[in-house]
Amino acid sequence: MARYLGVDGGGSKTAFVLLDDAGRVLAEARTASCYYFDEGIELVGRILTEGVSEVCRQAGVTTAHIDQAFFGLPGYGEVSSDIAHLDALPRDVLGHDRFSCDNDMVCGWAGSLGAVDGINVISGTGSMTYGERRGRGHRVGGWSELFGDEGSAYWIAARGLNAFTRMSDGRLPRGPLVDLVRARVGITSDLDVIDVVMNRWKGQRGRIADLAKTVVAAAEQGDEVAARILADASGELAEIVEATRVELGFSGDEVVPVSYSGGVFSAEPVRSGFEQAVAALPARYELRTPLLGPAIGAALYAAKRAGSPLSPQALEVLRSR
Repeated sequence: MARYLGVDGGGSKTAFVLLDDAGRVLAEARTASCYYFDEGIELVGRILTEGVSEVCRQAGVTTAHIDQAFFGLPGYGEVSSDIAHLDALPRDVLGHDRFSCDNDMVCGWAGSLGAVDGINVISGTGSMTYGERRGRGHRVGGWSELFGDEGSAYWIAARGLNAFTRMSDGRLPRGPLVDLVRARVGITSDLDVIDVVMNRWKGQRGRIADLAKTVVAAAEQGDEVAARILADASGELAEIVEATRVELGFSGDEVVPVSYSGGVFSAEPVRSGFEQAVAALPARYELRTPLLGPAIGAALYAAKRAGSPLSPQALEVLRSR
């Protein structure tokens, strides 16, 4: 029996899955985020140690029993000088070299499409796409919350906060968003939002991104400005899908499988808006419901990297969980 470890890092959590070659999940664990830009790169080692230790404990194995592992790490590849350090950290945790590392975008792609050619768009705390065609991978987006990550939870939240300020000033008609933001942030004086977000939260990426849920709630209560923000997010996500298709060299005659992952897609207005935006693109896309989650996708990719991709029967076992 071969065992494959998948690790899906993210802006808000890190998920660990250990499965075997028959598609049985042997253990799962969840820890805090290993997004290290705020706390330093050593955070990654601590989080990986915690999670790997837990899945091994649950499965009753040691790291020596893991045949191959894949670590999808947030921010991987975005600071060239950090790559060698990140590549070395799992070796200290596992005690062997049967692993590979890449950006967590690969986990979403592998899980959503079963690691076949096509494109996956991720919209969680941040946003980006990853696709593969004939053995070549390509990424679009993920340029950080300061000047990118269009369509992400952070982007939606920042747009929502801007709308709140405009509504407070009277520059926009006041809608349900105003009272929802006040309640969510816990303020009675609107200017206190500056203190909460900048001083108390210290501009933390994950805490701000969580306000995207408030924008969704406002849209569901009929707030037209919030609804427009979500529609714009859907369009931005479709745009990076199209850019990925072009860069990967899919021709206009090819049908391109497309799937999605990340918490933003749990919002029905975004998901349905994305479907409509993709349908309006000039190329031929086949939108697929995600097959599996990104953590299992990471384990699938580990098996693929080991030269032993899981069989269709094993994939069906995973889907039927």
